[in-house]
Amino acid sequence: MTLEELGYNDTFEQLRKENHLEDFEIGRVIAEHKERYIVKSEKGEFEAEITGNLIFSAKSREDFPAVGDWVALVNYGSDLAIIHSVLPRLSTLSRQAVGKFAERQIIATNIDFALLVQAVDRDFNINRLERYLTICYSSKVGPIIVLTKTDLIEPQKLKEIIENIKLRIKDIPIFAISNETKDGYASIKGLIKKGKTYCLLGSSGVGKSTLMNNLSGKNMMKTDTISKSTNKGRHVTSHRELTVIENGGILIDNPGMREIGVVDSADGLETAFDRISSFSQKCKFTDCTHTSELGCAVIEAVERGEIDRKSYDNFLKIEKEKDHFDLTVAEKRKKEKSFGKMVKNFKNDIQKISTKHNDVHRK
Repeated sequence: MTLEELGYNDTFEQLRKENHLEDFEIGRVIAEHKERYIVKSEKGEFEAEITGNLIFSAKSREDFPAVGDWVALVNYGSDLAIIHSVLPRLSTLSRQAVGKFAERQIIATNIDFALLVQAVDRDFNINRLERYLTICYSSKVGPIIVLTKTDLIEPQKLKEIIENIKLRIKDIPIFAISNETKDGYASIKGLIKKGKTYCLLGSSGVGKSTLMNNLSGKNMMKTDTISKSTNKGRHVTSHRELTVIENGGILIDNPGMREIGVVDSADGLETAFDRISSFSQKCKFTDCTHTSELGCAVIEAVERGEIDRKSYDNFLKIEKEKDHFDLTVAEKRKKEKSFGKMVKNFKNDIQKISTKHNDVHRK
């Protein structure tokens, strides 16, 4: 398999040259298992580890390789390779790390499009779609909505769901499919382009792995049967994995995500909620929070029905979470800076005591 078939292009080659990595072999991370990786290059697939220098120089977990990364490596002619460097990323899908203070979790990197997968028969939630949109726009990744399990509801109900989506979310492609009957598959297969990378995002049991298997024509991902008591698929994907499918498209499946904490740049939130952003330009105060201010054009538009109230409430909730995350990150950096200063002062004090001791000893 060539690097181009894995998604390599002239932009990555330029980054390779700019970072003086011409002497290294180039591969792409296709799976991650804690501190070990599976990397695919033109020579095949290899288990890989990162160098001690890369571990030492990393400022956070984000600096380690992730699925989708292009890496410079040395292949020792066996099944093991050593990763020396990660090429700069063109896009990074990330969320708040669950249960970890002020940390991001990378979902995948160097993604062209994200397939936002939701099942229409249960747990359908437009608020969650808006969260995924915010993550996509923040990462400069093109979103595509995929509605699954359409065989389990009436056509009229499906039509209503699509209409409700379009009322709140504009100009995003929507595909409705059945993993059982294969309805809609012709359209979604036509969407997947050779050499482009697509990341599947969605909760557990919405049919991501079955979609992956059907698109690839192989049983790439394990799936379980539907639970009769909950009507939910038992999703067993435990890690992220990159797969090149038959038509040349590149898919990355993900474990189901119950929590989608947004670690957003302002642009991502504004683009996902572009209608609110548009009305905010007319607010009386430039620092308007759109919560209680007099002269807030956003609140007035909500009251007139020009902005969907549920979308407005979701916007405020996500913005509050984002602001809280930004604050905790700032607090963490402040603590790290303070701790670093304390360590530096301690070392200086030890050095002074040692110098003084040596001076006394020489006398």
